[in-house]
Amino acid sequence: MHYRVLGKTGLNVSLLGLGTGGPSSLGQSANLALPEQIALIRRCFDLGVNFFDTSSRYGKSEEILASGLAGMRRESYVVCTKWSAAGSWSPQGIGGEDGPLQEDPEALSRAVEESLRRLRTDYIDILQFHGLRCEQYLEVVERFGPVMERLRQQGKIRFNGFSERFIADPKHEVVTLALRSHPDLWDTVMLKYGILNQYAAKEALPLALKSQVGVVNMAAVRIKLPRKDLLEALIREWKERGLISGDCVPDTDPLGWLVRDGVTSVIGAGYKFAADHPAIGTVLTGTSSQAHLAENAAALVEPYLPESDKQRLSGLFGAIGEYA
Repeated sequence: MHYRVLGKTGLNVSLLGLGTGGPSSLGQSANLALPEQIALIRRCFDLGVNFFDTSSRYGKSEEILASGLAGMRRESYVVCTKWSAAGSWSPQGIGGEDGPLQEDPEALSRAVEESLRRLRTDYIDILQFHGLRCEQYLEVVERFGPVMERLRQQGKIRFNGFSERFIADPKHEVVTLALRSHPDLWDTVMLKYGILNQYAAKEALPLALKSQVGVVNMAAVRIKLPRKDLLEALIREWKERGLISGDCVPDTDPLGWLVRDGVTSVIGAGYKFAADHPAIGTVLTGTSSQAHLAENAAALVEPYLPESDKQRLSGLFGAIGEYA
């Protein structure tokens, strides 16, 4: 396993991190029993994974993670959890489910106490505002920023950051707003960057590098990239809309040309591409399968694609600012 320093935090984190949300949510959607969930978390340590991302919004993920981490030296792993300032929240950040911000700034403090209890720890390594939106960004900073700083001074959290709403904000507008406006305020950001979502390389990732803000890469290989039918449908759509040329890649197995020179699958290529940018600190994988976890870790033994393939992917999809 490779390790990288996560920006100004100084934390030495594994290049592959375990995400406990998404379709799998630590096996909750697959009805894994607790012993199986614990075994999945322990397998992470066998593979060298030391970064774990969770949230109070991910079902019982915080409690499950605590069970899997029980007995491990606290300094041997990094826990990142998240809190939503919106009273009503949807992971997609679309439709009418996003409510107004919570009025009471101390709601953040109470939520941290609950997360500490569920995680069975004295401190959270990284606490992130969950799914910030541009239109609420300044209000979140003004209302909850002082509470976040107090929690840091109390030692209940070590570092702070936020995640974007990647479906509703595919051009990473909240990340660029935050890193232009308050580059010294944030220790980390969580965004989506991958083969089909490269737009962050235009401004968001360079800003993070400039400000030494650590980047957690989420959902880099999710939904369309691992599903051949969905990937082919997306490529057809992009061709029909003129976002890519009609003959740039085959209609069938459009990214199959990446599987060569030690790249064993399109999924493996996705992880390699997602990890290659120098701003990326860790790439999250969400799975309920120990076998898939090991395959994804193996893909990052060499965390890069051949330069010619990387350049071709950039030419194909680099200018597309849409969620995929």
